[in-house]
Amino acid sequence: MTDAFTRELIYLWYYFSIQFEQIFWYWLFGMVLGSIISVFGKEKIHTLFVSMRNTKMGVFGIIPASLLGIASPLCMYGTIPIAAGFAEKGMAHEWIAAFVMSSILLNPQLLFYSAALGIPALVIRFVSCFLCGIIAGICVRLFFKKGPFFKFAKFENKESRDTDPNPLIRFLKNLGRNIKATGPYFLAGIILTALFQRYAPQETFAKLFGKNKGFGVLMSAAIGVPLYVCGGGTIPLLREWMLNGMTLGSASAFMITGQAMKITNLGAVKIVLGVKRFLLFVLFTLLFALLTGLAVDLFF
Repeated sequence: MTDAFTRELIYLWYYFSIQFEQIFWYWLFGMVLGSIISVFGKEKIHTLFVSMRNTKMGVFGIIPASLLGIASPLCMYGTIPIAAGFAEKGMAHEWIAAFVMSSILLNPQLLFYSAALGIPALVIRFVSCFLCGIIAGICVRLFFKKGPFFKFAKFENKESRDTDPNPLIRFLKNLGRNIKATGPYFLAGIILTALFQRYAPQETFAKLFGKNKGFGVLMSAAIGVPLYVCGGGTIPLLREWMLNGMTLGSASAFMITGQAMKITNLGAVKIVLGVKRFLLFVLFTLLFALLTGLAVDLFF
């Protein structure tokens, strides 16, 4: 009994160490990049977005708004107060919708971290999140012309915690918060990946997410909601799934629904949208994820 238990621990440690060595540097560099942008570039990004208010871009302002949303390093609960500040300054709600949607789906650190999935997955993730922001903005412009789309009354623009006068100290404190926030999920993802490698029936998984592409995309979009906790923790597991047969389209659908509708995000989204528009947000995200997954599997 003891020998069998020890042998299983050795197997699990082997799988854990392999995954850790392969993924760790992507995670660490992602955290460093996110902290650099947060400390030295975040205010410039937001100022640039506000400056767009005085231009005559009209609906085309949705495009840079979506790009700036991806460039913003904030999490959901940091993005919403910033977006409320944008609304107070008179920014068009379709621009804000594009910014918020793309910001929910992706940020610089997660984009870099996604490189562990391979260049095709990295490019598809960036393009799909960029397009999702644009389409969200267009939908708001077309279907919600009567009054504001968001209800930001319960959110205030919180002051930045990066206030230390020493730039290096500001950076180190921000990096520490990033590591503290994502580190446990990163380790949990590695542990789950080791367990999957050791005990999951790979042939069954390949049949579920690989051979039947349409059904695989549907299943991935569905399981992305309850299983996706943190982008940093999901990458190791997703990488292993792809190595075991999950198609690129299924992975894309999983990353969209999981990131947009993870439990920590849905509460804040519901507050600023209300019940009816919240349900539309869920439907829009699911539909976009399904179509993206099917399109990716069709062409790749």
